[in-house]
Amino acid sequence: MTDIKKYTMDDVLIDLHLGAWWKYTDWDDRTYANLRVSEGFDYTLPTEEELNAQVAQLQEDYDAKEYQRKRKAEYPIIADQLDDIYHNGIDGWKATIKITKDKYPKG
Repeated sequence: MTDIKKYTMDDVLIDLHLGAWWKYTDWDDRTYANLRVSEGFDYTLPTEEELNAQVAQLQEDYDAKEYQRKRKAEYPIIADQLDDIYHNGIDGWKATIKITKDKYPKG
């Protein structure tokens, strides 16, 4: 499973305010130089440095949770986990889950 997400300025801007409050003068060239506040909105754009720092933080947070996404994809569905507990007890279930946890350790 390849789970890749690349954050951009757009991701940060979407979270700042509701509505289509920002636009690009050239949508094919989504750079800070082309970024503007849309008419009718009384907002101030963050600086380029602030946006870049927020993009980097989003990416870092996402990347740090890769192990969680990989584990989730491999864990049995809840119904199967409950069945495992019923048939093998908590210790049997823990042993099953531990295989995935060991395969994808935290950070």
